[in-house]
Amino acid sequence: GWLKTFDDYFRDQTQHILNNMVIKLQEDNRRKFVWSEISYFSKWWDAIDSQKKNTVKRLIKDGQFEIVTGGWVMPDEASSHYFAVIDQLIEGHQWLEKNLGVKPKSGWAIDPFGHSPTMAYLLKRTGFSNMLIQRVHYSVKKHFATQKTLEFFWRQNWDLGSSTDILCHMMPFYSYDIPHTCGPDPKICCQFDFKRLPGGRVSCPWRVPPEAIHAGNVQHRAWMILDQYRKKSKLFRTKVLLAPLGDDFRYAESSEWDQQYQNYQKLFDYMNSHPEWHVKAQFGTLSDYFEALRKESNLGEKSSNSFFPVLSGDFFTYADRDHHYWSGYFTSRPFYKRLDRVLESYLRTAEILYFLALVQSSKSEKMSIFPSADNYKLLTEARRNLGLFQHHDAITGTSKDWVVVDYGTRLFHSIMNLKKVIIDSAHILILKDKSAYNYDTSSPFLKMVDVQSSQDSLPRKTVIKLTSQPRYLLIYNPLEQERFSVVSVHVDSPRVKLLSPSGKPVTIQISAVWDGATTLSHEAYQVSFVAHLPPLGLGVYQLLQVESSEAVLSDYYIYMRNSRQEKPDGLFKIKEMQNSVDNIILENSYMKLWFSGMSGLLEKINTKEDGKNHQMKLEFAWYGTTSNRDKSGAYLFLPDGDAKPYIFADPPTIRVAHGRIFSEVVCFFNHVTHTMRLYKVQGLEGQSLEVSNIVDIRGEYNRELAMRISSDINSRNRFYTDLNGYQIQPRLTMSKLPLQANVYPMTTMAYIQDVGVRVTLHSAQSLGVASLKNGQLEVIMDRRLMQDDNRGLGQGVQDNKITANIFRLLLERR
Repeated sequence: GWLKTFDDYFRDQTQHILNNMVIKLQEDNRRKFVWSEISYFSKWWDAIDSQKKNTVKRLIKDGQFEIVTGGWVMPDEASSHYFAVIDQLIEGHQWLEKNLGVKPKSGWAIDPFGHSPTMAYLLKRTGFSNMLIQRVHYSVKKHFATQKTLEFFWRQNWDLGSSTDILCHMMPFYSYDIPHTCGPDPKICCQFDFKRLPGGRVSCPWRVPPEAIHAGNVQHRAWMILDQYRKKSKLFRTKVLLAPLGDDFRYAESSEWDQQYQNYQKLFDYMNSHPEWHVKAQFGTLSDYFEALRKESNLGEKSSNSFFPVLSGDFFTYADRDHHYWSGYFTSRPFYKRLDRVLESYLRTAEILYFLALVQSSKSEKMSIFPSADNYKLLTEARRNLGLFQHHDAITGTSKDWVVVDYGTRLFHSIMNLKKVIIDSAHILILKDKSAYNYDTSSPFLKMVDVQSSQDSLPRKTVIKLTSQPRYLLIYNPLEQERFSVVSVHVDSPRVKLLSPSGKPVTIQISAVWDGATTLSHEAYQVSFVAHLPPLGLGVYQLLQVESSEAVLSDYYIYMRNSRQEKPDGLFKIKEMQNSVDNIILENSYMKLWFSGMSGLLEKINTKEDGKNHQMKLEFAWYGTTSNRDKSGAYLFLPDGDAKPYIFADPPTIRVAHGRIFSEVVCFFNHVTHTMRLYKVQGLEGQSLEVSNIVDIRGEYNRELAMRISSDINSRNRFYTDLNGYQIQPRLTMSKLPLQANVYPMTTMAYIQDVGVRVTLHSAQSLGVASLKNGQLEVIMDRRLMQDDNRGLGQGVQDNKITANIFRLLLERR
């Protein structure tokens, strides 16, 4: 879905394209057609009769119809995590194998806004030999065209041999539409898009319409398009040429099939009947092209690989003209970029637990009532909803408001359904006495702690009601490593005791549950403890209410401009202070942190192992948009110069908590509630800082909010970002390029380093990231833009939500 939802597009266009395909390809066996996205194809397949299905299978077998890539969607390659990219590939490929018995062999990615080598690697590992890409920076295309490197072997950065090589074709021009695919002159190519014949609904913007081909004009018209083909072929190393013929939602009407196929067949027949023209023209599928290309360049023989150049690296950040860099979408609609990752974690957990429960349930008659078929359906639907969201107009944040709601609702429903799968599966797994198993849909055996009330709201914690009888708290570790992690739950009483799975008391910290900056709840209390779980392990803890708790309470210091002497709390020690120039200090066994007493923001870190101080200044900043005609929108980032500091007239309220399990500083600004939490535990969790920003820019106008970390690391314009959570790509900030060109996608991490130290920002959601000055890292957290940026969406980005951006900041010696 982009301008319409998935279902609306299917109803209005997609089903008609596929229905006509079956009819029109049968009329002439020289006709060819390719299809990519299985989400649509499977929906259509489910509604057609067996005669049509058999025809489709025959068309595939005869090579007239080809499935290219065959993923659930054509995914975005910047914001998507490799887990979800693989999910949508498997979903499509398994469907194809089961229903058609086919395995795609060529990749087709004409619309993602920049390209990642992770995709090339996954396609290669899937058994593909070839792939095609299109949206690459216009200067890169121009350079590749002059070097004749538009066809190359794409090799992974880490590959010292050639085992990851995949043959890649980069389309040379501005777009994948017909005016930009026959050759270098769109005014001429447009005259060969026969849907644009006079009298139709679409015309050529270059003001010269196509002419239907007939005996009187065929020689001239064939010569015209052949001239374009020849010019285009000069950009490549062989005499085999690919000229795609299509566009978004084309071929929906029967008449268009006739217009395109009949007119082109006349042109081809004329060319092929003139041997002195030295041309053979025909319709073909993508694999037809790659087969001809490999044959022509003698690929497949021993000495072959040297014919095409070898390249490594990625194709971000994309620009299609001028300074129009598509780095805005790395952040657009960040609420859903986070929701995507939440669904991924639930899906992985549900898959593992479901499989283990399935094995258990087959062991006894009593457990055969485990709802395995229902839950399998929910798992499949969740994979497909996650897969659909990887689409290059979904996770990118570049669709219409109501389409975003449709995507969000699908993600939200799947999260709820996966919670059911997790509950049902865990139920079977934790019962000591399996014969006591009883499945009752109306009263689930377990409840989840996190509750999300709608597709666009943040999750809240359930308050667990305590009694002297234990409440069982189940914790699952879906990772394959042993973990010591802090877990926090809300309970209704501070008089609480926690027992470990082996029945021993566990050290806990009780914190207040706050409503806003300074008001605390007497209905709920937060219990935090270190949970210890083996790989893939389930732990059952017990919570009880007791007369006198040995729990350690958090102490609070609240810094405010006008401290009001409220009556002291009966339970927690709360001290009110004036904002001051004195630092706020937190520490654990690994490090000591200094925060500003005025802003509450981090200023310095001391690493205890070597006693060194490191400047680590955190601040927020605003970007505006240009005063030119072209402004930032869902796709484009067009800032009005450097970011301006986030200025506050009054210092924020700062709430500092000191506790046994963790300490934290929370700063309440107008547009962001910023928390920095230090865990007092061993391992990585104690060596890194948890950073969370609850961002709300719903009242802003053409502004983007960034979080910037300035350190004394000598990074020398270099920084590193991950690609799809799979690999690291070095980056170079270039002063000769506009600011927006130096913004890159970050899926899970970005870091800067010098000879001594490295600082890494780990991210729980995909966002745009940059390192604009020596020692800096900055991440764009949300953007609110009041206008369209002329890429077809037809709206700005004004549906901002209260959004949680979550990070880990890790400082380590190299």
